[in-house]
Amino acid sequence: MTVTEEPPKDAEAPRARRRIGDAVFANAARGSAYLILVILVGVAVFLVIRSWDALAANTANFLLSSEWSPNTREDPEFGVLALIFGTVLAAAIALIIATPIAIGIALFIVYYAPRHISAVLGYLVDLLAAIPSVVYGLWGIGWLVQQLGPFYDWLARYFGFIPLFQGPVSTTGRTMLTAGIVLAVMILPIITAMTRDVFAQVPKQHREAAQALGATRWEMIRMAVFPLGRPGIIGGAMLGMGRALGETMAVAMILSPSLVMSFFLLQSGNQTIAAHIALEYPEATGYGVSALIAAGLVLFAITLVVNMGARFVVSRGKEFA
Repeated sequence: MTVTEEPPKDAEAPRARRRIGDAVFANAARGSAYLILVILVGVAVFLVIRSWDALAANTANFLLSSEWSPNTREDPEFGVLALIFGTVLAAAIALIIATPIAIGIALFIVYYAPRHISAVLGYLVDLLAAIPSVVYGLWGIGWLVQQLGPFYDWLARYFGFIPLFQGPVSTTGRTMLTAGIVLAVMILPIITAMTRDVFAQVPKQHREAAQALGATRWEMIRMAVFPLGRPGIIGGAMLGMGRALGETMAVAMILSPSLVMSFFLLQSGNQTIAAHIALEYPEATGYGVSALIAAGLVLFAITLVVNMGARFVVSRGKEFA
């Protein structure tokens, strides 16, 4: 007959305290997750309520019109089609420029640069993210537009047959391409940081196996690093795009106020939703304030769709990795 030994009473107290700690931590984490949803829903409800008056009184097609005269109480007209176009175009330009550069910087830091150099480069890249957007705007309007003038003339002369680079070139340099370049510099540290972390977490066994089979360093990166790091690259790019979509001051300082939809990147025109709100809000009255909040609601929806799409792409990439 075996006798079961009971644990000493002194050991039960720490065990009970650990169970209580686990429960508290789990509930705190669950509450934090729910809090994010509550904040998100609260922002959406606020935007809908505050924009409803202008949307109900608007006599233009809100999503398909580019008119903007909401301060007229008798017959307000406003639409965000041109603003949506400018917002997406600026973010797309920034993403196209910044993503390959960010991937190249991340690869150099993780796999090519000596350790002491990679550490310094990592700090410098992270430092770019700490620079205020107004400083980027001052840099863009005070120096970059002047330096890009000859380059824009060269693009129009030799690549003007492509509609994107068709002239005449803006004499001020305050074009959508300039805004896209500034945004690309702003989102570069975000994409680089995420991509660098993903590349550094690729299992060492995968890299060593590829090199053991005779692969060069580039072949190892192409066969072992890129497939495993693709979800992280996409996530970093979409996070950077979210920053570009919502950027305000830098774009407002560079672009001339305009509601023109134009694919001509070297000519003045176009405006983004965030920059338009920043420029118009101080003088808005009546339905004008509500109309700007309605434009903010559209920007909120765009960023939400972009992030949901990024999550879907990342999850699909994990399934097939």
